Amino acid sequence: MQVNLSGRLSDRFFDPNTAGGVSQRQVAISVSAAALTEEQAPLNLCLVLDHSGSMGGKPLDTVKRAACALVDQLSYRDRLSVVSFDHKAKVILENQTVDRPESIKERIQALRSGGGTSIDEGMKLALQELSKVKSGVVSQAFILTDGENEHGNNDRCLQFAQLAAEYGITLHTLGFGDEWNQNVLEKIADAGNGAMSHIQTPEQAIAEFSTLLRRVQSITLTNAFLELELPEYVRLAELKPIAQVSPDAIELPLQIHPSSALVTVRLGDLMTTERVIVINLYIGNQIFDQLKTSKANQVNILTAQVRYDLPAQAQEALLTSPIQIEATLDQDFKPAIDPEVQMHIFALAKYRQTQLAETKLHQGDRLGAATMLQSAAKTALQMGDERAATVLHTNATRLQAGNDLNEAERKQTRMVSKTVLQVSPPS
Repeated sequence: MQVNLSGRLSDRFFDPNTAGGVSQRQVAISVSAAALTEEQAPLNLCLVLDHSGSMGGKPLDTVKRAACALVDQLSYRDRLSVVSFDHKAKVILENQTVDRPESIKERIQALRSGGGTSIDEGMKLALQELSKVKSGVVSQAFILTDGENEHGNNDRCLQFAQLAAEYGITLHTLGFGDEWNQNVLEKIADAGNGAMSHIQTPEQAIAEFSTLLRRVQSITLTNAFLELELPEYVRLAELKPIAQVSPDAIELPLQIHPSSALVTVRLGDLMTTERVIVINLYIGNQIFDQLKTSKANQVNILTAQVRYDLPAQAQEALLTSPIQIEATLDQDFKPAIDPEVQMHIFALAKYRQTQLAETKLHQGDRLGAATMLQSAAKTALQMGDERAATVLHTNATRLQAGNDLNEAERKQTRMVSKTVLQVSPPS
């Protein structure tokens, strides 16, 4: 079995005495690749490095050391390309196997700072380099910048990210320092099915590069889609019905096929690390007619399967066996909330509460933002995520005292809202 796929209902029991209304439930779908094998496909990696004037001195020196350390962790079978950008972009290492690492590191060390920032120009060249190898590899890009995209076009960045996803290329973003645009880098990473990282100080660069490399080295399956089939008595919530909550929170776009009951969600890469998707459903009262005719008092709520590629064997559009999420009619009904699903719901709530806080802060409603951050902090405590709770509570207190949040505090707030440090119920 190449994919681990399972699902849990927030409360699988239904009360027959409420047969006249609509019930709401959440489903948590867990997806991961099976354990790594010797047949793992090589990486096809592109480093996209900002060398603008603001990166001069210690920042660029540290990034170059981090990039060279990354080269040492690659296999000779892996492929690497390097693109540098200021207000223009240049390929400093064309796509090639890592069989001459010292030569590659010399190219990286030759980078010098200067100029402005145009992220989309760097992305364009990265996609061209990565597209030189189209099969049998795991294609990834690490995009690092320390500033605003003042010489570029943010809409173009998003278009390139969406194009990358269609081509099976995953984009990860790394914000260096505190002056980069978190909205732009998050949108690139989310649309490109990747992760966003924050390198707050130069000393963290090597660790963040290594963490991200370990993540992509655990990828065995690519171009994955979650396919959902809903019976006629079940519908998706109208607003933000599907989101990923682990390993980081992302609102997931979906495609509804009008000619069938099929809903498709792009997942991108599958790692050995578990990904958790939360689906918000409304279940009509027709379910009770189905339950009454079921011999086991059970009825299907949702059918799920995953379509994916196996690059190590050049196989595409493989399908897992479908799983069914079932509800049970209980004559002695008592709410039985699944504690694991509850933790995933809390993770999503923390993320969305923080998003609302940022919106209110942007609108000038400092007290409204503080209230939402306090709510997010309480949610984080319910999860057992004490670090996030501390950050969110501290920043809420600053806003309540009439102070603004500096760029470092805003980025820290965004990062703790997206990540889950503890997903098991607190003891």
